[in-house]
Amino acid sequence: MKTVVIEVCANSFESAVNAEKGGADRIELCSELAVGGITPSYGLIKKTVEEIAIPIHVLIRPRSGNFTYSDTEFDIMKKDIVFCKSIGCTGIVSGVLHEDHTLDVKRTEELIELASPLSFTFHRAFDWIPNPEKTIRILEEIGTDRVLTSGQQVKALDGINLLVKLRDKVSKLKILPGGGIDADNAKVFKDNNFEEIHLSAISIVKSGTPIKLSMNNLKMVDDDLTTFSDLQKIQKIKEAIK
Repeated sequence: MKTVVIEVCANSFESAVNAEKGGADRIELCSELAVGGITPSYGLIKKTVEEIAIPIHVLIRPRSGNFTYSDTEFDIMKKDIVFCKSIGCTGIVSGVLHEDHTLDVKRTEELIELASPLSFTFHRAFDWIPNPEKTIRILEEIGTDRVLTSGQQVKALDGINLLVKLRDKVSKLKILPGGGIDADNAKVFKDNNFEEIHLSAISIVKSGTPIKLSMNNLKMVDDDLTTFSDLQKIQKIKEAIK
C-alpha cells in the first residue's frame, strides 16, 4: 500500500511532541502560525532537535508580512540557517521574493547553497508568484528539493489542479501540498498520488481565565504590512522628556 509522508507544521514543543506521537514523519518547526509562521527561537529549535527523533525542518522567515527582505533581515536569515545546521536540523524552509512577488533567484539560491547539504523547501511564498510554472522550473535548476504550496488558493484542495499540473507536467521537484488539509480531505491527495502532505492539525483552546487587557494589535496583522520602531518617533519622544 502506498504511504504518504505527513509533515506537521509545529508551532511549539508541545505540537512537535504530539506530531511525533501521532505518527507524523517530519516536522516543520515555526512560531506564530497566525501570521503564516516565523523563525522559532533558539531554545525551541534546540530542545526540539534534542528530544524529537523524526526529521525537523525549520522555517527561516525573520518576520511576518511580505517575503522581500532588507540586507539586515537577509543576514539574519543566513545566520539562522548556519545555527540550524550546527545543531542537527535536517532541513530548511525558506525563500525570497522581489517586491513584485517574482522570485528573487539570487538570494534564494544563496540560501539553498548555505543550507546544503540539508534539504531545502521553498515555502508558501510560492503562492504569491505570478508565473508558477516558469518559477518552479527555476527553483528546480537552483537546487530546491521541494515546494510547499496550496496551488495558489486559500486551501490546497481548491488548488489541486495546479498542484497536479506542476508535479506531472512542469517539474520533477517534490510538490508538498499544504493549506487546509485535514482528516476530511487528506485522502484526496493520496488518491491523486502525492508523496507528501503538509498540515498543522491545530486545535484552539481558550484558557478560561478572563483577559483584562488584550496584547494583540490587529492593525499590525496584514500580509502587506511590515512594522518597525521608527527612528524619528523615538527621537521626538526623547526630546519631549528632556
